[in-house]
Amino acid sequence: MSDKPKVAFYWCASCGGCEEAVVDLAEKILDVVNAVDIIFWPVALDIKRKDIEAMKDGEILVSFINGAIRLSEQEEMVKLLRKKSKIVIAYGSCSYMGGIPSLANLNDRESIFNYVYKESPTVENPEGTTPNLRYKINDEELELPEFYNNVYALDNIIEVDYYVPGCPPTPEVTWNAIGILLSGKLPPKGSVIGASDKALCDECPLNETKPDKIIISKYKRLTEATPEPDKCLLAQGFICLGPVTRGGCEARCIKANIPCQGCFGPLDNVLDYGARAASYIASILDVPPDSEVVQEAIKSIRDPIGLFYKFSLAKSLFKGKVIRRDEHE
Repeated sequence: MSDKPKVAFYWCASCGGCEEAVVDLAEKILDVVNAVDIIFWPVALDIKRKDIEAMKDGEILVSFINGAIRLSEQEEMVKLLRKKSKIVIAYGSCSYMGGIPSLANLNDRESIFNYVYKESPTVENPEGTTPNLRYKINDEELELPEFYNNVYALDNIIEVDYYVPGCPPTPEVTWNAIGILLSGKLPPKGSVIGASDKALCDECPLNETKPDKIIISKYKRLTEATPEPDKCLLAQGFICLGPVTRGGCEARCIKANIPCQGCFGPLDNVLDYGARAASYIASILDVPPDSEVVQEAIKSIRDPIGLFYKFSLAKSLFKGKVIRRDEHE
């Protein structure tokens, strides 16, 4: 048996980008393999659930869990990994805040199933069949995981020790987080690790062009205009969430001439990221409050929830449109 620290990776409700982010370490992944024993990584290694169940409690040093929780199977697995791990990391935006999957909380399970299996223009399902939890065939019963009514961030389900932000986390952030974990010099539980504790604007290459006071009269969309590449995007009227978003990504989107979308989440001590973002964007709008101009400016934000809560709806104060709570709540 290897005496190296044991590490696990697990993928819940997400696009798979966080799995790719680990591979994006490139040659540094060899350093990781030399330093730790990866004992569970379903996307890359043929290791079964029963192998994890057979381990001692706390035998795994750290489990990196990416993705939100949508299915009963995911809840079962993260609870098992919590039991077997000394440290659990919410890795990436979906695990940390619910991510893009949690935008589904604007609808309940029934309306989602109705659209996907019955109402979508591309669906051919004349009998209106929807998934069943159990189905018998040839005297055998097959079982599917339960599709929950809500999407949850990881810490809605289990205790989380640390958070690594990003959609996905960059190789540098991932490497920094691994270094912190292996150093033994751990920050207080609940900390965001690997990223910056300052706003993205602090590392933005356009920061020098940002006015001391930004005032705009209209919000612009990328479908309407192309940003000047060497000028602060906010100063041009594009909604950039850099001032309220944690840094550490090295402003990759902005370097591609795309405003910050907020995937690294809030700075410390912010209760609701979307509310903070909306408050900031509203504060730089300079138009008479009762004029038609302000109404036009507000209308130019076509999807406020999708903009301000793109990555954090599951961790917001209102959480979405909840018709029925799931059993474990």
